[in-house]
Amino acid sequence: MAINLTTKQKQYLKGLAHNLKPVVMLGANGLTEGVVAEIDNALNHHELIKVKVAGAERETKQLIIDAIVRETSAAAVQLIGHILVLYRPSKEPTIRLPK
Repeated sequence: MAINLTTKQKQYLKGLAHNLKPVVMLGANGLTEGVVAEIDNALNHHELIKVKVAGAERETKQLIIDAIVRETSAAAVQLIGHILVLYRPSKEPTIRLPK
């Protein structure tokens, strides 16, 4: 189930994500099952996280991001450089998105 965010919701989430530090770092091993599980776990706890996708070329990076979004059913809010912002509401959402 893909999450579709409005521009207003993305702007709101970008503001919330501004002060966050990346909680998951993708290294030389790329996207492994362990990394996907770690991202999934972080999303369950925080809803809004940053993931650092280091060292990948642009095309590869986009494939990795697409795979993360697909595997975790999260929404890619923003990508700045190597930092990806992901959002997925938890069962008891703590972030109230604007309409």
